[in-house]
Amino acid sequence: MTIVSAIVTYLIIWWLVLFMVLPWGNRPRDLPELGHAPSAPENPRIWLKFSVTTGMSLIFLLVVWGVTETGWINFRES
Repeated sequence: MTIVSAIVTYLIIWWLVLFMVLPWGNRPRDLPELGHAPSAPENPRIWLKFSVTTGMSLIFLLVVWGVTETGWINFRES
């Protein structure tokens, strides 16, 4: 796996994991303010979710790298 393919794979994995992590722990406000969506989260904790996403994506990238480099899955074989 080249550095470019590793970066592209990481970015794809990062976005997929982010959309899986975003709903974790979200609760709507009991009394939403006027003009706000009633479904808007009370405390979205976005920086925590970005950190979790980054760590999980790195782990998944290492798994993908290990599987492709050991030859368990070979994309170059005819």
